[in-house]
Amino acid sequence: VQLVESGGGLVQAGGSLRLSCAASGSIFSINGMGWYRQAPGKQRELVAAITSGDNTNYADSVKGRFTISRTNAGNTGYLQMDNLKPEDTAVYYCNADVKVPGWSGLHTFWGQGTQVTVSS
Repeated sequence: VQLVESGGGLVQAGGSLRLSCAASGSIFSINGMGWYRQAPGKQRELVAAITSGDNTNYADSVKGRFTISRTNAGNTGYLQMDNLKPEDTAVYYCNADVKVPGWSGLHTFWGQGTQVTVSS
């Protein structure tokens, strides 16, 4: 199973970016998907998450500015980021809880990360 993020880049404060996370490989189904970020010298933190039933959860710092979504097929996730701030600068990672054919339970996979830089 591979998760590939895209859509990162450099943007001015107040701007927008849309991150994508495409899952591929031996996938029976995807349960939850999430976006995390890690700034230099800081721990990785949860930004937003979405369940298989499309229930969403956001970090307080991004509520009202970021929106997480996923395709109906569930294999691609998105993070729409509006009104970006310099403190949003970080490497953004997606993860997914995947049911793999032939494996019991759910397994968590991570993408390689995409850099988001917000200039003031």
